[in-house]
Amino acid sequence: MRTPIVSIITPVYNSAAYLDKAIQSVLKQHFISWELIIVDDASTDESLSIAYMYEKQDARISVISLEKNSGASVARNRGIDIAQGRFIAFLDSDDQWLVNKLNAQIAFMTTYNIAFSYSAYHKVDRKGWIIDTVSVPSKVSYDDLLKMNVIGCLTAVYDTHVLGKIFMPDIRRRQDLGLWLKILKKIPYAYGLSEPLARYQLRPGSVSSNKWIAARDTWRLYRNVEKLSLFSTTYFFMHYSINGLLRTRFRALIRVFGRY
Repeated sequence: MRTPIVSIITPVYNSAAYLDKAIQSVLKQHFISWELIIVDDASTDESLSIAYMYEKQDARISVISLEKNSGASVARNRGIDIAQGRFIAFLDSDDQWLVNKLNAQIAFMTTYNIAFSYSAYHKVDRKGWIIDTVSVPSKVSYDDLLKMNVIGCLTAVYDTHVLGKIFMPDIRRRQDLGLWLKILKKIPYAYGLSEPLARYQLRPGSVSSNKWIAARDTWRLYRNVEKLSLFSTTYFFMHYSINGLLRTRFRALIRVFGRY
């Protein structure tokens, strides 16, 4: 097999109920020069069996099985480490891509010489119904991202020819934001596509659905990983909190008035 243009990193932990749809969304891509690296983080359900089944069916799919549960950052970094593609993309095991995702995003990046990109995406419930569409700004800087993380991990792609391989910080949560900040210390901006290119699966009780945990981990990222001063941490965290509150209330209003 020729060296793929895109390496897709998918960490998996007990996602047997969702993994099939995630993999199928990659197989259905119009863009075909990819490799999918599935890193199973010591799942106790049928996730690993599902991953191995697809590995046997398509040479572009490879599976790594971790001996002990180590967290998403470790799993993703294992995938990044062995990735062969020029572009690194991320797809979690319970999310899905739309069929034109890679076509649109790789064309966007190569046409405009963009090293780091992201896109809008849909939020869906367990039945697959779209309950929200997350729009994104056309570009963001390091400071912008400290004020509000607008980059969904399932939409992020970076170019190793420009940036080299950059790894996520070894933390249990907020490691994706930690990686985006690392990248934006090297380049001025990440650029966004307004077209929704992915589907984010909402799961009740997930870490990302708990706003208090997210807030705590964001504070820790600012202080312990980014090494911001107490003053800077407080400044950016206030923006993060206010922006998050305003965004939540605005979307709630849209859902309410959208019924009439």
